[in-house]
Amino acid sequence: MQANEIEAGRQRWRQRMQTAIDAGQVRDADFTTLSGLEVDPVYGPEPGVDDPRFERIGWPGEFPFTRGLYSTGYRGRAWTIRQFAGFGNAQQTNERYKMILRSGGGGLSVAFDMPTLMGRDSDDPQSIGEVGHCGVAIDSAADMDMLFDGIPIGDVTTSMTISGPAVPIFCMYVVAAERQGVDPSVLNGTLQTDIFKEYIAQKEWLFGPEPHLRLIGDLMQYCVETIPAYKPLSVSGYHIREAGSTAAQELAFTLADGFGYVELGRSRGLDVDLFAPGLSFFFDAHIDFFEEIAKFRAARRIWARWMRDVYGAKTQKAQWLRFHTQTAGVSLTGQQPYNNVVRTAVEALAAVLGGTNSLHTNALDEVLALPTEHAAEIALRTQQVLNEETGVANVADPLGGSWYVEALTDRIEAEAESIFAQIQTMGERDTRWQREYGPMTAGILRGIEDGWFMSEIADSAFEYQKKLEKGEKRVVGVNVHHDTVSGDLDILRVSHEVEQEQRRVLTQRRTDRDDTAVRAALAHLAEVAKTTDNIIPSMLDAARAEATLGEICQALRDEWGSYTEPARF
Repeated sequence: MQANEIEAGRQRWRQRMQTAIDAGQVRDADFTTLSGLEVDPVYGPEPGVDDPRFERIGWPGEFPFTRGLYSTGYRGRAWTIRQFAGFGNAQQTNERYKMILRSGGGGLSVAFDMPTLMGRDSDDPQSIGEVGHCGVAIDSAADMDMLFDGIPIGDVTTSMTISGPAVPIFCMYVVAAERQGVDPSVLNGTLQTDIFKEYIAQKEWLFGPEPHLRLIGDLMQYCVETIPAYKPLSVSGYHIREAGSTAAQELAFTLADGFGYVELGRSRGLDVDLFAPGLSFFFDAHIDFFEEIAKFRAARRIWARWMRDVYGAKTQKAQWLRFHTQTAGVSLTGQQPYNNVVRTAVEALAAVLGGTNSLHTNALDEVLALPTEHAAEIALRTQQVLNEETGVANVADPLGGSWYVEALTDRIEAEAESIFAQIQTMGERDTRWQREYGPMTAGILRGIEDGWFMSEIADSAFEYQKKLEKGEKRVVGVNVHHDTVSGDLDILRVSHEVEQEQRRVLTQRRTDRDDTAVRAALAHLAEVAKTTDNIIPSMLDAARAEATLGEICQALRDEWGSYTEPARF
C-alpha cells in the first residue's frame, strides 16, 4: 500500500477515535507504562513509508478488521470476563454464579451436565450416574428459575454452551425471564446451537442434520423478529481443536460452519445485514502463543471478506467476526497441575493480543474434575491481572506489523482458504443441498456423511501424538522435567445425593403441574413439527407449562427420528 493511502487510513482512524472520545466511549484510565511513559492507542507505519502488507493489515475498526473491530481497541471496553461454570443442581450453580459476579466477572457462561446436553431428563435410565457431574442439571423451566434466582436476567449477558437441545433450553431461559418480569425482547446473550460441530467433533446431537437445521433456522428467524440483541448461534471451533485439529483446521472448519449458517439464513429469506450480527464465534486459545494470535487475526479478516464479497453483507456489523475464547482444556495436564496456571495465563494473553471479545480461563484442576471455588478464583484473577496490571489493554493490536505475526496470519489464512475449496468441491455432488442451502452447506453435509472432517482431525491428532511420544513436542511434567514437590490436589466431587435429590424434585414437579396442559402443549408442538411453521412459539408454550426437556425432545424424536453415526474404520 502506498504511503498516502496508509496516511488516509490513519486520518480516518483518528476521526473515529475522536468521535468515540467525544461520545464518552473511551475508558477513564491510566494508559501509560509502569514507568509512566505515554503510549498511543494504536501504532502503524511511520508517515511517508510504503508498506505492501498494509492493505491486509489495515487500521483498527476498518475493513478487513485484521486489527480488531473497534477503533478504540480495549481502551473503549475491555474484553468481557465470562467464566464457564455449572455443576450439581441449579441452586449450587447459582451460588457459584453469584461468587463469579461478586468477584468481578462481567457475564455468565452455563455448563450443562451430560443428560441435559443429550436432551434427557435426570430420571431417564440413560442419565444414571451422570446427573450434575460435568455441568448443571436442567430438567424444566423451574430449574432455570433457580439457576438465575437473585440474578437479573435482563441485566446480565449469559452464554449457554449447548447445541443438540439448545432450542428448548433457550425457551426455558426465555420463560425464566418472563417469570422475573423481564421483557424477553431486551435479552442479550449467546446460545451455542452449533450442530455442525457436533457431527464434526463433539458428538452431542439429537436428530439428523436437516431437522436440526430446521430448528436453527426457526430460532434465527425468531430472534431477528423478537429479540434483536440476542445471538442465537455461537459457531464453535473450540471443540474441533480439543478433538485434535490443527490451528488452521480449527479456523477453516469453524468459519465454513459459519458460512453454512449464513446460507441457512439466506435460504429462509432473511436479510444478511439483519441476521449476520446475531452470529458469534467460539475459539480455543492453545499453547503456541504466536500461532494463536495469528489465527484470531486471520479469522476476522477472512470472515469480513467472505461476508462482503460472497454473501453481500453491506454493513460493518454484518462483516464483523465477534468471538469468545476459552483457554485450551486439552493443554492441561494431570501431572504437576500447578503448571496449568502458567499455561492458562499464556493462552489467555494470546487471546487478548488476538483481540477476543470475551474470555474464559480454565482452572488448574479442570483436567481432573470440575473446578473448586479456590481454583475458579485463581482462573478469574488471571484475567484480572492481565487487564489491570500488564498494560496489554492500552494499545489496539500491539503486535500488528510484526514480520512474524503477519507472516503467520497470512499463512493460516491461505491454509484456511485451501480447506474451504476442498469443502465446496465435496458439495458439488449434492445438487439438492446446493439448491436448498448453498455450496458451503452442501460440502459440510457431504463431509459429515462421508466422515471427512473426523478423518482429517484424527490424522492431525495422530501426528501430534507421535511427535509427543518421540519427544519432538515437549510438555513439562509429562515427557520432560518430571520431578516435582507438589502433592495431590483436593478436587470437587459431586455427591450421589445430588442426582437422588434432582430426581425426587423432578417427580414432585410432574405431580404438581397441570398434566393436561402439558400433554396439550406437547401435542401441539408435535403438530407444528410436521409443518413449515416456526416451532419456537409452540415450544415456549410447552416450557411455560413445565414440560420437561426430555419430554420436549422426545416429542420431536417421535416425529423426526434420531441419528446414529455410521461406523467407520
